[in-house]
Amino acid sequence: MTETIAGIAVPDTQLVRDATHLVRDAAPPLLFHHSRRVFLFGSLKGRHRGLRVDPELLYVGAMFHDLGLTERYRRTDQRFEIDGADLAFDFLLDHGRTTDEARAVWLGIALHTTPGIVDHLDPETSLVTAGVETDVLGFGLDEISAQDRAAVIAAHERPDFKNQILEAFTDGMKGRPETTFGTMNDDVLAHFVPGFTRSDFVEIILGSPWPE
Repeated sequence: MTETIAGIAVPDTQLVRDATHLVRDAAPPLLFHHSRRVFLFGSLKGRHRGLRVDPELLYVGAMFHDLGLTERYRRTDQRFEIDGADLAFDFLLDHGRTTDEARAVWLGIALHTTPGIVDHLDPETSLVTAGVETDVLGFGLDEISAQDRAAVIAAHERPDFKNQILEAFTDGMKGRPETTFGTMNDDVLAHFVPGFTRSDFVEIILGSPWPE
């Protein structure tokens, strides 16, 4: 039976059921409910903007976007966003989706903490960031009615979410601090990890091996 929240239908397909099971099994409730809200908020923003989106692809992008923060799937040699993007890419190919479709989802996850780019890409890519920005940063709340926001929160509550998501970010990235260079992620480590020092882009240029 199709589940509908705030007028957004969660696709009742095997691909979506498998994605839900994978994320629920790997992620703590904090990240599971956050990821579901990202799908719903992204879908609502897409509806507000008049965008047509493949709901299965958006669902996988939203649900997998923070898997790199989980103990099961986090690595230490690349950005946490890439962990989830790689998992989603393989998952979609295994479920019969095309390489182009999987690549659009990969980009949506990989770029969801890199502002200013995804708005120029396909909805399956851009609406992951739109959902994340709504749930984490409160950006663009005026695009979603108070009634729809309340319906989403009723289905997926967010108790003490601000503090808990910051803790999840810190735990997921503190073992690979060098991967946060050039992203907003280094703000988290600078705030919460004693002794963390940001890399300075200007100093890297001035200290490069070029002689001039």
